[in-house]
Amino acid sequence: MNTNTGKGTLGRIVLLAMLLLSLTRAASAQSAAVSASANQPAQVEVAVGPASGISIGPNLQVPDLTKRENFSAAMQIVILLTVLSLAPAILIMMTSFTRIVIVLSLLRQALGTQQLPPNQVLIGLSLFMTFLVMGPTWERVSKEALAPYLDGKMDQKTAMARAQTPVREFMIGQVEKGGNEKDVTLFSEFAHQPNPQKWEDVSTMALIPGFMLSELKTAFLMGFKVYLPFLIIDMVVSAVLISMGMMMLPPTLISLPFKLLLFVLVDGWHLITQSLMSSFMT
Repeated sequence: MNTNTGKGTLGRIVLLAMLLLSLTRAASAQSAAVSASANQPAQVEVAVGPASGISIGPNLQVPDLTKRENFSAAMQIVILLTVLSLAPAILIMMTSFTRIVIVLSLLRQALGTQQLPPNQVLIGLSLFMTFLVMGPTWERVSKEALAPYLDGKMDQKTAMARAQTPVREFMIGQVEKGGNEKDVTLFSEFAHQPNPQKWEDVSTMALIPGFMLSELKTAFLMGFKVYLPFLIIDMVVSAVLISMGMMMLPPTLISLPFKLLLFVLVDGWHLITQSLMSSFMT
């Protein structure tokens, strides 16, 4: 038995030695081929097309940015990526989102519920309310500017000019409804456009910040009206606690259940949402 075991071990050693020898020969051959190819100068086929660019090899092509058409296409991609990154800011500045989210945030503070509802809920509700309010405006933009541009019926400059018209009309309507024309006049003066006689004389760059100031003013006025009933409850609870000599008991701890009960009984979420949505309707 020992003899057979010794023969089996010897055979395994021989096979392992042959395998190592073959791997060594293959590695040496590969290194020789690499060194031979390194000694030879690399040949790269560079082909310059008339308008497409520079072709390096069969499958690699670098656009020739000295050509006007290629440079314009590259700039269009850069501008498109920039616009996409600024889309949230554009959504906030030119839509009803500002007023809605501020009023809902002030409502949460008036209730005294700290972080309830959470920010995700308030932002989500504000976004969907914004989609509903801005729906007619975005439909006009799609119909009058985006669809003809995608169909090739107008150029990019004309589409941008037509897309601004519905958005400007929305912002102008909200500024006039709030009586905040002086905010737009303020930015027009800083833009070296003094005393505009009509809205066509106001540039979009001056209209957008004026619209933002108008929305902030309107939102804080609505937030003040929301705060009043909850402030009265806090004052009543504080007076009762002081009269009872319970100075160490926080009034907000006692008033919170009463404010929640009042808000639920009057169907507060429905009233707040209805007031916000109707404030944008003309």
